[in-house]
Amino acid sequence: MGTDSAGAEQRQPVMADVAKLAGVSHQTVSRVLNGAPHVRPDTRDRVLAAIRELDYRPNSAARALVTRRSQTLGVVSFDSTLYGPASMLDGIERAARSAGYFVSVTSLRSLDGRSVQEAVDRLRDQGVEGVVVIAPQTSAVSAVARLSSSVPLVAVGSGSRARVPMVSVGNRDGAGEATAHLLHLGHRTVHHLAGPANWLESQDREEGWRLALGAAGAPVPEVERGDWSARSGYQAGLRIARLPDVTAVFCANDHMALGLLRALHEAGRSVPDEISVIGFDDIPEAAYFIPPLTTVRQDFGELGRRALELLVGELAGVAPSSGRVQISPELVLRRSVGPAVRR
Repeated sequence: MGTDSAGAEQRQPVMADVAKLAGVSHQTVSRVLNGAPHVRPDTRDRVLAAIRELDYRPNSAARALVTRRSQTLGVVSFDSTLYGPASMLDGIERAARSAGYFVSVTSLRSLDGRSVQEAVDRLRDQGVEGVVVIAPQTSAVSAVARLSSSVPLVAVGSGSRARVPMVSVGNRDGAGEATAHLLHLGHRTVHHLAGPANWLESQDREEGWRLALGAAGAPVPEVERGDWSARSGYQAGLRIARLPDVTAVFCANDHMALGLLRALHEAGRSVPDEISVIGFDDIPEAAYFIPPLTTVRQDFGELGRRALELLVGELAGVAPSSGRVQISPELVLRRSVGPAVRR
């Protein structure tokens, strides 16, 4: 039985079709696709127009064999729905696409040395040119430092203690600025609701808080600790609400600040009239808390862009000599802070 040509599966265009339509050689099309110099502008324009008209898609595997470059980067990510790590991954993926790279992501539940090494090995088997590791925990940074890899590596979200090329947010500076702002409003001291002790960002933010209190000669209260969740912030907030001398709290992230605000409200402690609250991250909902939350903003898009810039620089052999990039956070003032009330 014959096959109706209209119903037959349409053949995908190949490079020879592009060359024929543009009136050039197969080699010229290849040079245009690979960004080679010494192609006349009008010839390049004809080839690109033919590519668009035919909706031609180059064979990336074949191109990789010719150029010895896969244009693919690997990302080892912590399997978490937390805003910080998830936003870091999104920022890295967006920056990679803008730079013309594909991204292959491996998410891990555990960031121990064996798991990270196996993830990097799998990515290398896929032909990635470099790897970004989102390393927010002490175990992850230790694992990255011990990695054996023939491809460049960059760590992200690893606080200030990583011993590998890294991009991080100035957590200590941001925490210090938040704490100093509350002290300048007349608060005798600032309490701290910290994150988990094994998270590098939590360690740096606690250190920044302590340094700011020390520089002002202010008392250093006992730290309350949560697990980044609003629930843990609420539970800590119930304890904080019972302390009559508390007038200001710096929270290590916005979700815990949300839980704290709920607990203070239930306890009849007015924010900011009685207690001022500052968070960290500037999650999209922070401006809609009651009251809108003063917080320390991290630019995750910039974090991803700088991580890709550092990694691509390493691939080209022109990475910064220090191999360390720190992005400054920004204190965003809203209505959850106010002057200390004299009692």
